[in-house]
Amino acid sequence: MSAVALDTDRISSSQTVKAQLALRDLILSGELKPGDRISELSVVERLGMSRTPIRMALVRLEEEGLLETIPSGGFAVKTFSESDIHDAIEVRGTLEGLAARFAAERGISTNKLAELKGCLDSLDELVARPTLSIDDFSDYVTLNREFHTLLIAAADSPVLSRQVERAVSLPFASESGFVKVQAALPEAHHILTIAQDHHRCVVRAIQDREGARAEALMREHARLAHRHLQLALSNQRTRDLVPGAALIRRREFERF
Repeated sequence: MSAVALDTDRISSSQTVKAQLALRDLILSGELKPGDRISELSVVERLGMSRTPIRMALVRLEEEGLLETIPSGGFAVKTFSESDIHDAIEVRGTLEGLAARFAAERGISTNKLAELKGCLDSLDELVARPTLSIDDFSDYVTLNREFHTLLIAAADSPVLSRQVERAVSLPFASESGFVKVQAALPEAHHILTIAQDHHRCVVRAIQDREGARAEALMREHARLAHRHLQLALSNQRTRDLVPGAALIRRREFERF
C-alpha cells in the first residue's frame, strides 16, 4: 500500500473517531433524546463532516448499544431498562473476574505485580484523605481506570481485552463517568473505601495464585458499581449528573 493510501486511511479513521465521540456526547448529554431518529444526512449537516466517517460512526454506536436500526432506515437513540443496566455491569464484572483468574492461575510477572501495587499505593493515599474534593474524585477515576487496565493486561489475553473493551462501551458499565456523581453523594467516600479494599484483596489473591477468589472478588467489585449507580439514580439532584441518565426509562427507574 502506498504512503498516500496509508495517510488517507489514517485521516478517515481519525474522522470516524471524531464523529463517534461527538455523537456519543450528544446522546449522553440528552441533546439527542431517546427515540430520536438519526439519519446519516442529518448528522452530516449537524457536525459538518463528510458522509463516510459519519456512516462508520453510526455503525460503531449501534455496536456499542447506544443506537438501534429502524425499519424505515437510519438509526434511533435507544433507551435502557433496569435489567439492561444490571446486565451491562454484570458482564463487565464477569469478564474482569475472568481476567483476575487468568492472572492468578497463569502467574503474573514481577514488573506487572509491582505496577499494580504502585497503583494501589496511590489509591490508598487518596482514599485515606478525610474529605475528598471533586479534583480528588477526578484523580480517583484516573487511578481506578489505570488499575483496571493493569488488571486486564495482567491476564495476558488479547481476546479477553477486546471483549472487555466492548463491554465497557456503554456508559452504565463503567464507573469512569461518575466523577460528578461521586462528589455529590454523601455515601461516596464509604463506597470508595470498600472498592479499594476489593482492589487490595484481588491483587493479594492474584499474587497467592488463588484464581477462584480473585474472580469472585472482581465480580463483587462490579456489583458495588451497580449499588453506586442505584444511589445516584435514586436522587433527582444526582440523577441528572449521571451520563446517559436520560436514556433510562422512567417507569423502570422508579423501581430501581
